[in-house]
Amino acid sequence: MSHSKSKVWVHAVFSTKNRQPLIHTAIRPVVHDELTSQLRAMDCSVDCIGGVADHVHILFLLNPKKSMADLMKQMKGGSSHAYNQVKLTTTPFAWQTGYGAFSVSESHVPRVRAYILNQEEHHRTVTFMDEYHRFMAHYGLPGDDLV
Repeated sequence: MSHSKSKVWVHAVFSTKNRQPLIHTAIRPVVHDELTSQLRAMDCSVDCIGGVADHVHILFLLNPKKSMADLMKQMKGGSSHAYNQVKLTTTPFAWQTGYGAFSVSESHVPRVRAYILNQEEHHRTVTFMDEYHRFMAHYGLPGDDLV
């Protein structure tokens, strides 16, 4: 029996501190590029990143040697530090404390990718909090712990 390397796809979502609309369209590519760099530095393969002014969604392959908590701490801390070093935003940049991280089965990757890449259109009608509560309900989790 051959053993293939296990792959775990992760759909991560987190917002700016206090859901401030800091990620304006003009700087969004810079924000996404830095998040990609942070993940690649931890040997995670990034499929796509999407989002709007107050939050991001990322689809990536988890490095099995890293814990999700360590990965998210490094990605969020490293990226916000980089943004503040170059004064990317007029006010100090910070991410929220928490995050959502959901495993995605291989068969659902195309659907999740399409969802992530369509964030601007999606959020014309759905707020981040509505979206968050839908995720929590979908995964059977309490949805009242996001600050």
